[in-house]
Amino acid sequence: MKWLLLLGLVVLSECLVKIPLHKGKSLRDRLREDGKLRDFLKTYRVDPSSKYFPIMEGQVSNEPMTNYMDMSYFGTISIGTPPQQFTVIFDSGSSNLWVPSTSCTSSACSNHNQFNPSSSSTFQSTSQSLSIAYGTGSMTGVIGYDTVQVGGLTVTSQEFGLAYTEADFFSQMQFDGILGLAFPSLASDGATPVFDNMWSQGLLSQDLFSVYLSANGASGSVVIFGGYETSYYSGTMNWIPLSSETYWQITLDSVSMNGNIIACNGGCQAIIDTGTSLIAGLEPGISNIQSAIGASQNSYGEYVVNCNSISSLSDIIFTINGVQYPVPASAYINQNSCSSNFQDTSGVWILGDVFIREYYVVFDRASNYIGLAPVA
Repeated sequence: MKWLLLLGLVVLSECLVKIPLHKGKSLRDRLREDGKLRDFLKTYRVDPSSKYFPIMEGQVSNEPMTNYMDMSYFGTISIGTPPQQFTVIFDSGSSNLWVPSTSCTSSACSNHNQFNPSSSSTFQSTSQSLSIAYGTGSMTGVIGYDTVQVGGLTVTSQEFGLAYTEADFFSQMQFDGILGLAFPSLASDGATPVFDNMWSQGLLSQDLFSVYLSANGASGSVVIFGGYETSYYSGTMNWIPLSSETYWQITLDSVSMNGNIIACNGGCQAIIDTGTSLIAGLEPGISNIQSAIGASQNSYGEYVVNCNSISSLSDIIFTINGVQYPVPASAYINQNSCSSNFQDTSGVWILGDVFIREYYVVFDRASNYIGLAPVA
């Protein structure tokens, strides 16, 4: 049965090129006109050499994530032999994996799980130091190698950071460490990201991963390695070319409200970042947005709106690659505090969890595209 299926896929692949349909249009042309060609080829991607050589079958692996108050999303991995468990943020805005070490001297490590190298028979030490700075904190430590298990996948000889110091910020976090999902070029100290090793070790059926983030603290959030699931989105999956292969960076055409461009006039750069809670942008665009939604600063420096006005606020439209992606007030306003979920930053715009909760995201390393579709 398996070989019949493979034979059928090979024949189908050849039909895409060779068999014309009515009015001279091939099946490939028809699918392209209907906007379905890319999804079709991803589903039935066949190497012509498969007629002569065995096909190596990878997996699709689902890693559940906990939604902590719509502020962070984390899942459980294990490192070492026997496995030591850690909760980590799956962060598309960075590329390194690190967890606290038993050698950590910071108070931030004391209330989190710590990796004990001497308890793992497969651990390999190095003298290579590691230092990573994030927008909200930093860590320092050393690099080691060990077996890492993620979502049922076993990655061997994975480089990871053992934190010796952590910023106080991390003591308030519900997760132990971070697993970066951005490109190798962004990795500190030349470490190979976990996802790259998943692919190079033949663990995945496709060179991509996808993310669904639940809203309102609900369960069901997931990162899918090696595929994406149509049940998580509705409508058409739109594919956006990357403008840089460091972060998952794209070109944002504009930000508008009620038909008026209020930010990013003429285009700007943005990254899709699962590790950032809010939507962050450059000035004067963010100030324009706060003004457009009627937000003003309170005594704590937060931008807040009149709670009674939320239902009358219009969507804010992010136009990307010619397609409009509305974000409603119920998403860009914190419903508990009536505070704005926009903040200022430098460098590039950051479409964080506030945006991703509205749109199922496919991170396609094979083609260097982002796929976006409204959540189902």
